[in-house]
Amino acid sequence: MTKRKNSGYKKTGKKPNKSQKPYGKKDSAPGNQKGSPSKGKGKGNDARQRGGKSVTAEVTCSGLTTDGKGIAQWEGKQLEVEHLLPGEKAEVLVSKSGKFVNAELKRVVSPSEDRVTPPCPYFYECGGCQIQHMSNDAQMRFKQKTIDALMKPFGKPEPILTMDHPYGYRNKNNMTFGLNKERQVIGGLYAQNSHHIIPMDRCLIHDPKADEIVQTIKDYMKSTKMQPYNEDTGHGFLRHVLIKVGKVSGEIMVVLVAASSVFQGKNNFLKALRKAHPEITTMILNVNTRNDSMVLGNQEKVLFGKGTITDTLCGLEFEISARSFYQINPVQTEKLYSKAIEMADLTGKETVIDAYCGIGTIGLIASKKAGKVIGVEENNDAVKDAIRNSKRNGVKNARFHQGDAGEFMVQMAARGEKADVVIMDPPRSGSDEAFLSSVVKLKPKRVVYVSCNPETQARDLKYLVKNGYEVEGIQPVDMFPQTVHVEAVTKLVRKK
Repeated sequence: MTKRKNSGYKKTGKKPNKSQKPYGKKDSAPGNQKGSPSKGKGKGNDARQRGGKSVTAEVTCSGLTTDGKGIAQWEGKQLEVEHLLPGEKAEVLVSKSGKFVNAELKRVVSPSEDRVTPPCPYFYECGGCQIQHMSNDAQMRFKQKTIDALMKPFGKPEPILTMDHPYGYRNKNNMTFGLNKERQVIGGLYAQNSHHIIPMDRCLIHDPKADEIVQTIKDYMKSTKMQPYNEDTGHGFLRHVLIKVGKVSGEIMVVLVAASSVFQGKNNFLKALRKAHPEITTMILNVNTRNDSMVLGNQEKVLFGKGTITDTLCGLEFEISARSFYQINPVQTEKLYSKAIEMADLTGKETVIDAYCGIGTIGLIASKKAGKVIGVEENNDAVKDAIRNSKRNGVKNARFHQGDAGEFMVQMAARGEKADVVIMDPPRSGSDEAFLSSVVKLKPKRVVYVSCNPETQARDLKYLVKNGYEVEGIQPVDMFPQTVHVEAVTKLVRKK
């Protein structure tokens, strides 16, 4: 089993989807158009548009989907409308395509008290943040309600752990480069559901220093012959810039993702960037010749520095490479991991299995209170990182193994070996039945399930509850403010 560790990272942009168009431009935010109800736009009196392909309808939002879209009824159908909030009356543009009905927010007629003007000018184009139009309190209530509904069969979740300063939290930031219609270099993020680059100087959830470095690179490209890569023609050099920041250490890694290993003008580029940003501690050239959605390629060359950065989490120091999975929001990660260790009820004698262990973060943190920790991870590079991090922190009671965690536990059970606690942190797709059945075979006293997708977690909990476990605690954590994503850590105890 492996999760999103040491991967090449996927682009957030997707191919256009007619049923999910981005709303408007940055100067046409519906939250800024509060207005009053238009005459003649009530129920049963829709304003028909040319050709009969779409209609403007006035609707009232009755709730939110789990992905933050407003729910409204229209002609017996349920509409899902981006950026619409409960209780709001609004004009929406409704169009049909076969059995599918698409609705776009046109104008908010009567805004909710929970609506705020998004501080990011790119919010309605970008799609990276889905709920910036909600107040912080409304975001908290939305996420709590989502997790409460999903976990209702297993008990009442604790109040969600929110973030005091919900911006600038990302320690990994990726910007894409291209040319606009005037053949000028632009850098930014993909528009929602497309590979169209939105030119931007600043992303409010990125680390500010990372965006400053990207801006310097963009300015350098404009003044030199360095060209961005063109996906359609296959010409050009620079595809992406990935920047990782050690929030505690202050160390910064810059990864240039290029279409070729031939870096013309390399020395001049390095000299200019290091002069502008002496805080950069290492730089890597990553070569990606693939034609898919992965950001990183398999070929890397360290341009200067040691090729890694370090950062501190829960009192331990971790070495992070370009491909290492390391939680995006370290402030909230400390809350999440601390709660996971608390749920493990460690006394210093337990054998703990850290499944999907990645670079060893949870397992090494647990080792301070456990008798023995066994980390298992399919990705061999991640296992090497975990062993290196174990030595770095002087941990003597943790061992890491490359392999499938489920098979590893089945083999343990066959040999009559025991584990007191299994800590699992699977990918968004959750665990499969093969892994869950291996947990049941091993019969640990406690299972601590860390999830970045409560929907798949709820599915997996159902299996474990059916097979001898009961849920004793559920703690949601807001790891990604301004987005719909929420993480949860759940404690399960084996019935006697």
